[in-house]
Amino acid sequence: MDAEIKPNRIVDARDVLCPGPFWELIKAYSHASPREVISVYSSDEYDSETRTDAPVWIKRTGNRLIAIIDHEGYYEIIMEKTKGSGPSS
Repeated sequence: MDAEIKPNRIVDARDVLCPGPFWELIKAYSHASPREVISVYSSDEYDSETRTDAPVWIKRTGNRLIAIIDHEGYYEIIMEKTKGSGPSS
């Protein structure tokens, strides 16, 4: 990941059951402005699906997946909102 990229919004959903982290990402997206970077933290212990569902949704909606990073005990999905407002943009 580019060291220059810093998330504008961080969603910590590590202790949230599936599909909560995915919906929290969509909620953050709906409140973000274009060009904002959103980061969501989740864990395989509670939710292994967001790791695969979020990148598909990000690409399908025309936004930019920046990275999926594995950390000790959780993973982080980083995206940039490139479309207009609303979760289905």
